Amino acid sequence: MTARAVVFAYHNVGARCLRVLRAHGVDVPLVVTHDDDPSEIQWFERVAEVADDLGLHWMAPLDANATNVVAAIEHSAPDFLFSFHYRRMLPQKVLSLAPRGALNMHGSLLPHYRGRAPVNWAVLNGERETGATLHYMNDKPDAGDIVAQQAVPILPDDTAQQVSDKVTVAAEICLDRVLPALLAGTAPRLPNDIARGSYFGGRTAADGRIDWSQGARRIHDLVRAVAPPYPGAFTDVAGVPARILRTRVLDSTSKTGAPELLIGNDAGAASVRDRIVARCGGGGTLRVDVLELDGQTQTAATLRARFGERTLPLR
Repeated sequence: MTARAVVFAYHNVGARCLRVLRAHGVDVPLVVTHDDDPSEIQWFERVAEVADDLGLHWMAPLDANATNVVAAIEHSAPDFLFSFHYRRMLPQKVLSLAPRGALNMHGSLLPHYRGRAPVNWAVLNGERETGATLHYMNDKPDAGDIVAQQAVPILPDDTAQQVSDKVTVAAEICLDRVLPALLAGTAPRLPNDIARGSYFGGRTAADGRIDWSQGARRIHDLVRAVAPPYPGAFTDVAGVPARILRTRVLDSTSKTGAPELLIGNDAGAASVRDRIVARCGGGGTLRVDVLELDGQTQTAATLRARFGERTLPLR
């Protein structure tokens, strides 16, 4: 007998995992997604378009707890309910409508990085590994029993978007690998020991301000955690608002000093006139590969033309 599933989904993970369900023959009578936020850059795949392509009925309600949404789920008579990157917690009365279980795909290796923006937090904290976890849902976020996990590496210069792309593939592999056992009723249920893990809240654009009292590696991790398509790390260069969008750690051991931007000759060998380097107050230096002032990308030459041959204070 074909299993039926109502799917709550958004973003790339939602799109890929929805395709996995259909590839395994799961009947999906209803997809619940979000309308896109016009204030966000739409760099990810739209689940609504994937549902249209697959010939699936979808809706994008403001409230997943609304009477018409609950009625639509009941009418769909699902065996399972899946949540793939859906942005809201689902109430217990919705979870209970799936007699064979309600499962979520989370973008970390639970129990670590429960909560919001797990990829961004993992990059910010300098982690070298993350992944995707399929787990049962209950009344606490990302706290139910674990069914399957797939790890991916985080390289030292990976941005959050690059890691997100890896996690999307990890989610696809994770679901594809365990789905036959889940449908057969033989998939494992492993304890999710949240006491051993961590929980993080959501992030806003304001969290991208650089604290130059920190060391080079910590600042570098912030830059790549919020690099575009996220809002980017921001600061003031010689009193002018700026965004620093790409860096690389040159060293993390040099002594502390006043945070400043070094341009051209001051930034390295005498022959290097196109290098921009940030000296960090907490120690170490960063090569600044992408710097914006007034919305325009800067080079060492444009900075010299604007400010002259001098170091520039960072704040």
